[in-house]
Amino acid sequence: MPCGQQESGAAVVPPARYVVGVDVGSTVVKCHVYDRAAAVRGSSCRKVESLYPRPGWVELDPEVLWSQFVGVIKDAVQAAGLHMRQIAGLGISTQRATFITWHKRTGKPFHNFISWQDLRSSELVNSWNKSLLLKVVHVIFTVLHFLTGNDRYLAPSFLTFSTQQTSMKLSWVFKNIHEAEEAAKKNNCCFGTVDTWLLYRLTKGSVYATDYSNASATGVFEPFTKSWNPTLCNLLSIPMSIYPPVKDTSFNFGSADSEIFGVPIPIMAVVADQQSAMFGECCFHPGDVKLTMGTGGFWNVNTGEHLFASRRGLYPLIGWKIGEEVVYLTEGCMSDIGTAIRWAQDINLFTNVDETEKMARSIVDSQGVCFVPGFQVSVNDPYLCASFMGLKPSTTRNHLVRAILESVAFRNKQLYDIIVKKVRIPLQTIRADGGVSNNSFVMQMTSDLINKKIEKPANADMSSLGAAFLAGLASGFWTDKEQLKKLRRIEAVFEPQKDSEEYKPAMDIWLQAMKRSLHW
Repeated sequence: MPCGQQESGAAVVPPARYVVGVDVGSTVVKCHVYDRAAAVRGSSCRKVESLYPRPGWVELDPEVLWSQFVGVIKDAVQAAGLHMRQIAGLGISTQRATFITWHKRTGKPFHNFISWQDLRSSELVNSWNKSLLLKVVHVIFTVLHFLTGNDRYLAPSFLTFSTQQTSMKLSWVFKNIHEAEEAAKKNNCCFGTVDTWLLYRLTKGSVYATDYSNASATGVFEPFTKSWNPTLCNLLSIPMSIYPPVKDTSFNFGSADSEIFGVPIPIMAVVADQQSAMFGECCFHPGDVKLTMGTGGFWNVNTGEHLFASRRGLYPLIGWKIGEEVVYLTEGCMSDIGTAIRWAQDINLFTNVDETEKMARSIVDSQGVCFVPGFQVSVNDPYLCASFMGLKPSTTRNHLVRAILESVAFRNKQLYDIIVKKVRIPLQTIRADGGVSNNSFVMQMTSDLINKKIEKPANADMSSLGAAFLAGLASGFWTDKEQLKKLRRIEAVFEPQKDSEEYKPAMDIWLQAMKRSLHW
């Protein structure tokens, strides 16, 4: 039969009328297939298996992650009852700052993915933060900022390193993995966050790139100049040759090799998960705020075309770049949101996470019990100790669960207050997403504490939707952001019901507990 001629009676595949959004998170890989109304037509989810080869080390097997990624896409398209040819574009949202290095010629990794949660660089971090050289850097940039008034010199003037930053772990790689060090000397070492690795694998090595949102979240990328930071890399002895080219967020990155899905699927967006959730929430205007409560907690404020210099507790990011448009964000983060709740479930404080809201509401208060989260290293104190305080013979599981949920709301209040104080933009709409946003106790208490209305979308998986939106814009599936705003669906709105002063005694006790858990 001549090529392209259809066999009589063969099924006709309808045109491409769907986009796929994949979110490679810290705990799960999720995929949703969306139609033009942004309704989910098919979904799939697989658990991310973290590896803990040594105390404090957190890794991901790149081959397992690749298999999970491909698997969820195939499963979601099948669940939607569709053919791969009906997919107009693929958008990929990924956890940030988790990275891998590999040999440029062979494509063979030098190590597993090193997670953003990994603590192996803690000794390096402590050594650098106490070093004379860093104090000299502070003085130099303080003088430069004073003389020029240029905000790009403000962040280095009080630069401190943390284990969550890619820079320190990358420095650790070149100090401890000889093969990576040798390859870098010969310009044969490639660095990539999760998005870069997936792009590389999807295109069988023909595309090596990242986007501005992922690059800006590494701590090695300078958002003011929109380039990899040579000063920092020289300081830490990291070769500049290892970094990928940086592309727009909504962009035609090429197509997945046809051997993977049977047909070449266009890859139309790669984006960091928090920025993707921001886009999915349609926080397109300066002052729009997105609150994500998932594994960790993130407050993001759209600052428009204005890039605010990093200030203590907050740091600047590139939200997305689409053509000439560059949108900047300011972010504050907190660890151990979903992590703490999952731990409480693992030790049988409750059976199903849906029970927690009812348990918390079944008592009038936590009876003075406080929960201090600290399973992951704190940016401010690497020795913060996770703890329950104020336990009594009368303490029940309900008190413990309520204390955990209250700690989420109290930390939301802390970050919100920092944002109000330091971000010189009137805050507009606040929109929440992430698994913990399904807990109305946490949502209502947060609304009360900050005295602001909070919207919760019908679909809490905003990172997948944001990636799909960005891919849909690049492929012409959707026309513009105004069309996307009309597709938003709000499930609930939480408005303040109590005066925040009513929570002051409980929050004061919690702050005392936090102080006692420092420097453990």
